[in-house]
Amino acid sequence: MEILNFIIPFIILLTVVVFVHEYGHYYFAKKYGVGITDFSIGFGKEIFGFNDRSGTRWKFCLIPLGGYVKFFGDRNVFSQTEQEELLKKYSVEDQKKLFVTKPLYQRSLIVFAGPLANFILAIMIFAFIYMFAGKDFTPAQIQEVQKNSPAFISGLKSGDTILEINKKKVNSIMDVSTYINTSTKEYIEIKVLRNDRDISLKIKPKIIQSKDALGNALDKKIIGIKVSPLNGAFNRERLGPGTALFYATKETWFVTTASINFIIQIFKGKGDTKQLGGPIKIAKITGQVAQHGLIAFLSIMAYISISLGFINLLPIPMLDGGHLMFYAFEKILGRPLTQKTQEGFFRIGLFLLIFLMLFTTINDLKDIGIF
Repeated sequence: MEILNFIIPFIILLTVVVFVHEYGHYYFAKKYGVGITDFSIGFGKEIFGFNDRSGTRWKFCLIPLGGYVKFFGDRNVFSQTEQEELLKKYSVEDQKKLFVTKPLYQRSLIVFAGPLANFILAIMIFAFIYMFAGKDFTPAQIQEVQKNSPAFISGLKSGDTILEINKKKVNSIMDVSTYINTSTKEYIEIKVLRNDRDISLKIKPKIIQSKDALGNALDKKIIGIKVSPLNGAFNRERLGPGTALFYATKETWFVTTASINFIIQIFKGKGDTKQLGGPIKIAKITGQVAQHGLIAFLSIMAYISISLGFINLLPIPMLDGGHLMFYAFEKILGRPLTQKTQEGFFRIGLFLLIFLMLFTTINDLKDIGIF
């Protein structure tokens, strides 16, 4: 019964973010007149589904780890000659519904629309939370500085109010830990307000083995300060639609740029690869978060949606970003890459995806204590 507490929230979350991603592709494909034969949530054997008036089969399949939109006449066409051969198989009317006959900008928008839909979903979720549950604006005032800690050595003092971390404005006490732990720099620059003066300090954090709020192990950066609201009073405000959208967009952008910096650090050999997780870890965290209520569940859905959009934009063949990379080459060269070249890229992309799946699965198994 306990496993259902993890599996059910995970399936709900994944269904929503995958549906939104695929609907982004679907919407722009329909907009530009591309025929769509299937809209699937999941892979494998169909569990149930229905046909709409345009002939699209909407279905849920047995393996709920992804989804796809299948276009009419869907196949890779690597050259002009192949495209001409393909067109001979269809009537003039059906040719208009083929994805490969659409202008480059339309194909690019159809592909980009999936990740874009995920970012929009995250913005809408954050805005909803800020409007109805509120956003915290409690000033980040330091109540205690541990003796001989990095903060103590650098000159931070009790009573300082943190204004910025790495040139990012600190709007809330909640931002402090987030900005410190997502920093990829050796030294963290902190601007504080002290006696009506702005003071900037550089601090080298310690990295310790710790646990997050849900009890999951992680490496945590600390500088040795206790930040808490005066008299325990948090300042949480419900925002209007415009302000909520502003902060929601800002949060989505922050998570996206933090993900980019994390990938860069991994390529440099400095990133913490233990934090990479796959479906097992996502299911575990989703189940843990769901027990804390709807707002917490919606928050993790927003973060997973951003991750799905971001990962799909990576320039890896077989992902949306890989297709966009091919279209960029097509624009520069004035023609598609040759079949041999594209197949070579696809082999590399398949290898990278299989390697990533194996790596994250091993991390997941370590996380739950199997390895």
